[in-house]
This record gives sequence, structure tokens and C-alpha cells, in this order.
Amino acid sequence: MEKWTYALLLVASIAVPMIRSFEYRIRFYSKWPALFAGIFAMMLIYIPWDVIFTQKGIWGFNHQYVSGLYIFSLPVEEWLFFVVITYCIVFTYEVLLFFFPKISFPRVAWWLSVILGVFFLLLAVTHTHQLYTVVTMTVSGLLALMQPIIKSHKTWLSHFYVTYLVTLVPFTIVNGILTSMPVVTYNDMENFGIRLFTIPVEDSVYLIGMMFITMMVYEKLKPGKKS
Repeated sequence: MEKWTYALLLVASIAVPMIRSFEYRIRFYSKWPALFAGIFAMMLIYIPWDVIFTQKGIWGFNHQYVSGLYIFSLPVEEWLFFVVITYCIVFTYEVLLFFFPKISFPRVAWWLSVILGVFFLLLAVTHTHQLYTVVTMTVSGLLALMQPIIKSHKTWLSHFYVTYLVTLVPFTIVNGILTSMPVVTYNDMENFGIRLFTIPVEDSVYLIGMMFITMMVYEKLKPGKKS
């Protein structure tokens, strides 16, 4: 049963969002084409990144807790991780958008993106010897700096940042389980070596990069979009 640990954790994560996707007020299922287009775009970058880092030993997977099915060096559960976690976060985004439609702080969102982008890039150039750190900070930093350029602060960025903060709690719980058992292992020579409980701090920046890509596509394609 241990070998299904990663898979069962993913099932537990997506169970409620999947069931509630058919709730008549949110009707999240109607947005699936836009969602999966966004997930696909994100995975075009993050899957090759994941494969390369796994092959280089920057992180790895405990064979005891995965099913044994691999695609390009990655357990099939790792592929599903990108789908499941992103699904749950975008579902949360839509729930917050429905119940709190007046959340809007475009100027703050603009400045937050600039500050985060510059901060992440500064961390990248000062930690070039740590591959996980430099790649994560560079990708997420550039994506943050893109937001003022594409003017997302005028539409969806406020809700995005609120959603990110809200979902950091369940993400920390899930990722904490993955890294404490551990299902996923890290080479701390390639990151800051600073952990939130058992989670490398880079993981939270990795997550925001994932979601920037997904949301840029999702908000362009979803039905009833405002922009």
C-alpha cells in the first residue's frame, strides 16, 4: 500500500474541488477547456525542467512511495501533481472570485509584481551556484515582471495574489507530507538549504511561477472573461 502514498495524497487533494466543480453557482466544469489549456502551457515548461532536475539529482523520488510507473524519468504521480495542484488552486481562485468579486487592488498588485520580480532576480544572480534557486528565481522573477507589461493588474492579478496566499496553507500541508516522509527528496547543495518545516523555501516561488503561466492562459481563454 505504501507505493500508492503519492497517488492517494493527490486523490485526497482534488476530491473536494472535483466534486464541487459541478456546483451550480461556480460551474467550474464549464471552464475546464481554458483550465487544461493553461495547465498544458505550464507543463510544457515545468515537465522538461522536472525531468532534467531529476536526472541531475537536484531532487528525486522515493521508490517506496510511488507506483513504479515512470514517464521520462518521472513517476506518473509527479505528472499528475502539476494537474492536481493547479486544478485545486484555480478552483479556489474561482470560488474567491465568486464570493468576493470586489477584491481589487490594481496599484498594489502592480507594485507587488515589480517588487517580487526584482527580488527574485536579485536572488538568482547572487546564487548562481545553486541550480534550483537560480532557475526558480529567474523563471518566477521574469513572470512576475511580465504582469505589469500585460496589464493583468487591471483584471485578475488582485484575486491571483489573494488566492496564492490562501492556497499556501493547503499547499504547505501537502508538500510538507511529501517532503517529510519523504516522498520527494532534495539535494540541499542546489538550494538555499533553508526549509519551512521540511519544505525548501524555493518551492513556494516554484509554485507562483507555475500559477502565473497557467493563469495567463486561463484568463485569456475562459468563458465570460472580463478581458
